[in-house]
Amino acid sequence: MKKSILILTMLAALQILQAQHGKVYDNLSMESAILKMERKFAVYLPPDYESSERSYPVLYLLHGSGDDQTGWVQFGEVLHIADKAILEGSATPMIVVMPDANSGKRGYFNDLEDEWRYEDFFFEEFMPYVEKTFRIKSEKRYRAVSGLSMGGGGTFMYALHHPELFSSACPLSASCGPINRDELEEHLKWIGMKPGSEEKMEAWYKRHSALELINDMPDDQKKSVRWFIDCGDDDFLYEANSLVHIAMRKKEIPHEFRIRDGGHSWTYWRESLPVVLSFVSDAFHQH
Repeated sequence: MKKSILILTMLAALQILQAQHGKVYDNLSMESAILKMERKFAVYLPPDYESSERSYPVLYLLHGSGDDQTGWVQFGEVLHIADKAILEGSATPMIVVMPDANSGKRGYFNDLEDEWRYEDFFFEEFMPYVEKTFRIKSEKRYRAVSGLSMGGGGTFMYALHHPELFSSACPLSASCGPINRDELEEHLKWIGMKPGSEEKMEAWYKRHSALELINDMPDDQKKSVRWFIDCGDDDFLYEANSLVHIAMRKKEIPHEFRIRDGGHSWTYWRESLPVVLSFVSDAFHQH
């Protein structure tokens, strides 16, 4: 009898422990008509997802060059970090969606000729698919985007292109696009994209340079997105991120800007993630 009670107690304790942990699925996929292929993605579901029926805010978390949808899972420890932040109360329960942009091309964007249309895929197919598949609140206030390096570039461009869709944007050690027009061709080579006509390159530059987009931002969009920008003092992208910060200051765009000790590394980004989760939660909460 005592043994049975002990076993039941242990099982109950195990169930309570399991209920305090979220779940990660890192090999999910969907079919893309735009890209004409299957695209993978990962998702983090918060601890109470399976025991509740409510809908959740969402953070789109973008990986860097050389990684795929498993990067934030394997190296970024998103399960452990998100669980801890939620259980400690520094972050609200949320769903974290991590798409795969490991396509042989660097970046989350369409190419010059619109032959590879990753950005169109993201907004026209991927986002609607995951927000119907999971219990996600599909309002701007409950949607945020963040990412590192190449994914930081995606974060900048997605939030600057679609300020009506994201409440917060958190670029980490971000690739900010070409700093000026003279750097465009070098930047295109770096991301594995072929140069095109002057007209197409000019149009692509204006759409994919964070500095250009910030300088051209209409006054009524300045407070549309809450910005948190973070980059290490030893990062090779430090200069570009600092220039973006200065441009935002001059344009009077509210933002948080953090320079910490560190380089372009997972050690740095794992320390950034709890701050990101807390920052985006401030928009998700009612104050």
